[in-house]
Amino acid sequence: MCGIVGYIGYRPAAEVLVDGLRRLEYRGYDSAGVACTNNIRLEVAKSAGRLDNLVKELAKRPLEGQSGIAHTRWATHGAPTDINAHPHTDCTGTIGVVHNGIIENYLELKAWLIEKGHKFSSETDSEILAHLIEEFAVSSVGGGSGDAHGARLYKALTKALSVVSGSYALVVLDQHQPDLLLAARQDSPLIIGLGEGENFLASDMPAIIKYTRRMMVLEDGDVAVVGREKVMVQKLDGLPVERHLFIVDWDPGRTEKEGYDHFMLKEIHEQPAALRAALAGRVGFDTGGKHLPKLEQVLPASVAAACREAVFVAAGTAYHAGYLGREWWRRWTDLPVQAELASEFRYHHPHLDRHSLVVIVSQSGETADTLAALREAKRRGAVTLAVTNVVGSSVAREADYVLYTQAGPEIAVASTKAYTSQLACLALTGIYIASTRGEMDQNRAAALLGELLALNGVMREMIPRLEPEVREVAVEWGRTADVYYIGRGLDYPLAMEGQLKLKEISYIHAEALAAGELKHGTLALITEGTPVVALATQPQLFDKMVSNIKEVKARGAEVLLLTGENNRHRPLVDVADKVIYLPEVDPDLMPIIAAVPLQLLAYYAAVNRGCDVDHPRNLAKSVTVE
Repeated sequence: MCGIVGYIGYRPAAEVLVDGLRRLEYRGYDSAGVACTNNIRLEVAKSAGRLDNLVKELAKRPLEGQSGIAHTRWATHGAPTDINAHPHTDCTGTIGVVHNGIIENYLELKAWLIEKGHKFSSETDSEILAHLIEEFAVSSVGGGSGDAHGARLYKALTKALSVVSGSYALVVLDQHQPDLLLAARQDSPLIIGLGEGENFLASDMPAIIKYTRRMMVLEDGDVAVVGREKVMVQKLDGLPVERHLFIVDWDPGRTEKEGYDHFMLKEIHEQPAALRAALAGRVGFDTGGKHLPKLEQVLPASVAAACREAVFVAAGTAYHAGYLGREWWRRWTDLPVQAELASEFRYHHPHLDRHSLVVIVSQSGETADTLAALREAKRRGAVTLAVTNVVGSSVAREADYVLYTQAGPEIAVASTKAYTSQLACLALTGIYIASTRGEMDQNRAAALLGELLALNGVMREMIPRLEPEVREVAVEWGRTADVYYIGRGLDYPLAMEGQLKLKEISYIHAEALAAGELKHGTLALITEGTPVVALATQPQLFDKMVSNIKEVKARGAEVLLLTGENNRHRPLVDVADKVIYLPEVDPDLMPIIAAVPLQLLAYYAAVNRGCDVDHPRNLAKSVTVE
């Protein structure tokens, strides 16, 4: 994994490919490469490290041609080196391949190919694809036209795919056939962009949206032949298929920084607009003028009524959103509700049936563990609802129902606006289910919906007011080794999200605890000057939180307290070293706005430490391998 771009058309291919890779940097990577052909030779350039290293290499040795492939790699097999970077080529150097995914039986295939006389250059599993295509193409080699060569190449690719086990999104470039690219997909996303006299391939839409809005998503088992003027898609058995063409309505400018220093900061500031978009058209009024949820088109009322349990399944930040969703739904409905880590879900032997609603939460819709959990839930007969940001993604296509968060493109690896949009959608869905089942009073539902709709305005006012305060704390804590986050009730999953943000972009070790657990071990780690972030947004738990804060203060902790404006009258000078007061909204919805200062704290701590905020080391935006 991580990012794929392919181009065939009339432009200089290398320029288009590098531009596409630049737009995929948010996915995270450790090396990059490009291959182009001009019918005379296939040329490859690749470099470990940042994309700028590849750009410097291309400045010294430009690649010619109007067709090519490119890749940013995040190492899974082999170290992040020039040699292990994609594209990989066969023994003759005439067939180039870029690949996302994992070839599970590559060791056996590599041994077989070595016996056949193939010599390998890299440590990767991906290189075997180029050699397999070469091996199967040689077995049917002969004279003839370019079309005949293209047919042999296609047959060689399909034969190669028939012997590999694992996941792949791949694009093949051949020196002798510069007028076509071959592509295939299995359990890893791949998109075709349709232009005029040119066509594109990419693992994610931002790579090519500058050039075309007409997109086609390949499905598992698809093999595509992409020329300048036409595209043909078949299944591995040769059966032709048609894939839905859709128009992407994103503004390409939304994938640019627009004056912000980093995409993450831009996306933090975009959250008010993202919240509004998440709820747009999904809240209406009853005959008495009260707010009511309008999700019948997303999840039929009959499904909500038949539900006897709900399970949230997700990974990373999306899991924290699902955890909050669990707490909300437990409060608002009479359903038993669980939250599971996607990577562990299959091993817990879940007892599901047709009355189980499994809610799959994923920003990208391509997270491998989450997709596997979705398939396990469907295998066990559960009804599945996907909550995702990416139209046409794998979870969106495979789930029974889908609710798009409508947050727009999120470029930074650390999720911000997608997270709060997920929260808004999960809250809305919980209110809808509770109302549909008669488990929430109509007045309570209307009041919650009204506050949910107002959050974008509250957040828009709050961000510029709190940002300087948070920045000040982040600068003070920038060189600390450890930070602890504590909270109770709804604030506990919020603490989990806060600590994840801090450690993933600033590389500061952070830990989240249910505050009542401090005395069961972690209190031993609190010493003079240890930073502690205390979350106290729930009025009924405030006094208990103050007791926990005093426990850490007694051990010398330096405490940042986040709480509501209603506590401004309290004498908190002796409780916390710094207090950030949040606008008062319904306590159930406080975690949505309280997420923002935690994001800002992580952002400014990372900036102060000189970290690569948008592309943290060893991490990828879309984790498409298990």
